[in-house]
Amino acid sequence: MVSALGRSLRSQSGRLIDDVVQTDAALNPGNSGGPLVTTRGDIIGINTAIIRGAQGICFAIASNMARYVVAELIRHGRIRRSYIGVGGQTVALARRTVRFHGLAQESGVRVMSIEPGSPAERADLMTGDVIVALDDEPIAAIDALHRRLTAERVGRTCRLTILRRTDKRTLEIVPSERR
Repeated sequence: MVSALGRSLRSQSGRLIDDVVQTDAALNPGNSGGPLVTTRGDIIGINTAIIRGAQGICFAIASNMARYVVAELIRHGRIRRSYIGVGGQTVALARRTVRFHGLAQESGVRVMSIEPGSPAERADLMTGDVIVALDDEPIAAIDALHRRLTAERVGRTCRLTILRRTDKRTLEIVPSERR
């Protein structure tokens, strides 16, 4: 029985896995990677994870995502992602800051660290800056930033909107491929 679609699941490494299927199909340790099928035999997902201690709650990666991953592996030998080289955390923004700058959201990503030689360092991003948009798409949380850093952005100049103290600024950044 499929009990939910489009769920998100955090991996052991901390990365968010989007668009997973929640099911009550029996999934025992070691069975990950097998197909989740309908009664007609159609594959709708790849069994991935369970919640230990929960009563039969399992998760599968949706078949459309699995097709995308397979195509990327065949084409490039790996899943390509872009990165900008920051460590960040989601922070709430003061209401007056949101109103003053006309922001679409009430939170952003505070830059906590910058990797030496990274795209963020080359773009003059600074520790303490708060990222609020990438190419004019609002960024309200660290997971939203990760979702926007797709393979299509590798090597392409992007506009990064930040708050630096009381100023709103736009920086140009060229995301690199995550290796």
